[in-house]
Amino acid sequence: MYRFWSSIGVLVASAALLASCAGGGTPSQPGLVPAASTLIGSARHDRGKSWMLPEAKKSDLLYISDLIAQVVDIYTYGKGYKLVGQLTGFFNPEGLCVDKKGDVYVTNTTNVGGYEIIEYAHGGTSPMRTLDDPDGRPNGCSVDPTTGNLAVADFWGHSETIGNVAVFPKGTGSPTAYSNSNIFYDYYCAYDDKGNLFVDGETEGSVFGLGELAKGGSTLNFINVDQTIYLPGGVMWDGKYLAVGDQVAVKHNFTSTIYQMSISGSQATTVTTMILTGSNEVAQFWIPRIHDGGNRKYGDRLIGPNQDGKDTLFWDYPSGGNPTATISGETDPIGVTLSLGKK
Repeated sequence: MYRFWSSIGVLVASAALLASCAGGGTPSQPGLVPAASTLIGSARHDRGKSWMLPEAKKSDLLYISDLIAQVVDIYTYGKGYKLVGQLTGFFNPEGLCVDKKGDVYVTNTTNVGGYEIIEYAHGGTSPMRTLDDPDGRPNGCSVDPTTGNLAVADFWGHSETIGNVAVFPKGTGSPTAYSNSNIFYDYYCAYDDKGNLFVDGETEGSVFGLGELAKGGSTLNFINVDQTIYLPGGVMWDGKYLAVGDQVAVKHNFTSTIYQMSISGSQATTVTTMILTGSNEVAQFWIPRIHDGGNRKYGDRLIGPNQDGKDTLFWDYPSGGNPTATISGETDPIGVTLSLGKK
């Protein structure tokens, strides 16, 4: 379930929201993580200063934001999943994304109600840059691989007005905000390989909405979707299709579900349905790109912080089913991204 925030702290959305999505009744409880899932890492929360082991800078690094612990945990990726670092000093660290250089961006709401996006170098512990978001409360983010522009999905605007997607040119300066009246709350956003930007969210009446800002365009256009999505999750381009998440897919027993969708004009059509068995409330997810002979290609797995289970799970992509691996020890994991080290 999505967590709502205020300047005085965390306000957890009531269970009535989930019930209203399902049309009433009590949500079923998610099952235990199947035995097929292998424990590959574990977090620890010291709440001290940011730290990083020397080995981290030369490794591919998996970043996971933990909302309640107010930290971002960092693991080596691929050859073992060792906790090698932790970023601290946040109030509400949430969405994560990465650029072509491996710099990582963290969306954060401060303890005095400020909205910001903080940039870190791969394996770094000190912020390289902090961007103020004048357009609202930042949630998800994405970096355009063609221009370096940073897009941020603002859940709502200031004074809780309509949300938007704010684009910072080359990740700097002041953003330009784009909104669509059919998407009051903006959750997550994602660029495709050509620089088209997608954002998901919902109306004030909790009806799902998907929008597209075409490369070079000035209008956030509405896209019709052939699925009933109950609580918007992440969106991500997988190399061919747009992966669209539902945190609590009612028709799949409230299990988080990813839909591979083909986009044609103003229509999104489901190609594959990926049920994330053993999960509930997977908000952001990540489909890793991996090294392949000097190139970087899309991987065949999906990584999802599982808020309800307090862990991060790995699934085969796009088949889904039982998770194949688990990172444990978190309190409220929500954001995830992968920063590739130099080879």
